[in-house]
Amino acid sequence: MLKIRLRRMGSNRRPVYRVVVSDGRKPPTAAVIEEVGYYNPRTQPFEVRLDRGRIDHWVAQGAQLSDTVKSLLKRAT
Repeated sequence: MLKIRLRRMGSNRRPVYRVVVSDGRKPPTAAVIEEVGYYNPRTQPFEVRLDRGRIDHWVAQGAQLSDTVKSLLKRAT
């Protein structure tokens, strides 16, 4: 099953997240199929860049959104 979820990047105490499409049965640090966005919670206001077209494509293919990605999509619109 495919999932669209966050992948933590950055250094210690300075997280930056990528929104990725990956296999839901594997850990978030495993190989990804595609990167579809970016989230930086450390800026004021926080920075979110999402490729809605690609997210819609993957959801049509059966991918499920994580709860955090769902809330980011609501905030980004």
